[in-house]
Amino acid sequence: MQEAESGQGKPGSPEALLHEDTKPFFDVVTIDEAVRIVRSIAKQTGTETIIIDDAEGRVLAESIITNEDIPGFDRSWKDGYAVIAQETYAASESAPVILSLHGSVSMGKSEKGHISPGECMYIPTGGQMPDGADAVVMIEYAEQAGDKVIIRQPVVVRENVIAKDEDFSAGTVIYPAGSTLRPQDIGVLAAIGKTRISVRKFPRIAIVSTGVELVPSEAIPRIGEVREVNSHLISVFLRRQGATPVRYGIIRDNMEELVRTIQTASQECDAVIVSGGSSKDRNDITFRAIASLGKVFVHGISIAPGKPTIIGQCDDVPVIGLPGHPVSTFMVMTLVAVHLIQAMKGSPCQHIYKKTIKMATDLKSEGGREQYIRVKIENDEATPVLGKSGLLNTLLYSDGIIHLPSGKEGLIKGEEVEVRLW
Repeated sequence: MQEAESGQGKPGSPEALLHEDTKPFFDVVTIDEAVRIVRSIAKQTGTETIIIDDAEGRVLAESIITNEDIPGFDRSWKDGYAVIAQETYAASESAPVILSLHGSVSMGKSEKGHISPGECMYIPTGGQMPDGADAVVMIEYAEQAGDKVIIRQPVVVRENVIAKDEDFSAGTVIYPAGSTLRPQDIGVLAAIGKTRISVRKFPRIAIVSTGVELVPSEAIPRIGEVREVNSHLISVFLRRQGATPVRYGIIRDNMEELVRTIQTASQECDAVIVSGGSSKDRNDITFRAIASLGKVFVHGISIAPGKPTIIGQCDDVPVIGLPGHPVSTFMVMTLVAVHLIQAMKGSPCQHIYKKTIKMATDLKSEGGREQYIRVKIENDEATPVLGKSGLLNTLLYSDGIIHLPSGKEGLIKGEEVEVRLW
């Protein structure tokens, strides 16, 4: 009764779809605007505590602050002899300084040695500086003769010495929240004694494939059928970006089934990606399904391939509708969806790798239109990989993409370009 009074009906019903005209049907936006929108609707995932051995690639949910000085004691940077620097100032090859050897520094001992004027101690790399010493003469510039050491080169105060807080001082913010951890960062965390850390949980992202022509990738397609590719491509892309893919199978262009699936996926996952069913006309069932369930913010991005992309929301859960061609899907995942994933993890896009190289050939612009061109890198030069958007071989033979702004007429051979690597 309430649905009849509202005039909208159930999601996906004809009554609900009558209200589509309030949505921005194919109102094209720039890539930058699409990125701004997906980041604005992303909800950060919850947190969990893990050991650092499992933390590579994870995003910190807390800032890491060291509670102590690192390394924690003054130590030698080189093998040599701990000395009082002032006593070496006159040393030279022709007129060396001779000091008395007062033992050696033992590694791993908490007790500090001590030298008095006229003395030195042998010290290995990493050894704790003895009291009284303020520099280290490298072993290459000294020679032991019994209980004496001949110094042939002067040193200044603190030379070849690592200060107790030279690596990190107590109270230093080493990693701000939102940092993505690399293998070398795990070593730093171990060094400061931070063995358990709070990180963002992996976003769970639903993948819904649509298309009456689709068959499972292991099947032998009949004439008119094609193997379903995008769920595999998207799954691997999501894992690479630190998200967990959840597949919801193939929907054969059935409006009611698509609405039910998106609704279920939005309740079980942190975001939904619908592959296929997105086009430039009113038969776009993905647009209609998302519009009936929630909001559509974008229908069309100024990119080719990938123009009929949808960005919306269902129950505050982000939903992205992708064109069905795998090349279009990969382009939009690379340029837009990656920002959604990273925003959900509370991170800037840190896993975008770029390289500046020269064009191997001239490239004409289509004029007045922003373009992203696939390129192959050979001999540190970029060669355009041209072809129809539905051809997978353009991905196979390319290493990344270059950006041509709408006002740029083209590129000339030898011109430097920035390649965004796959």
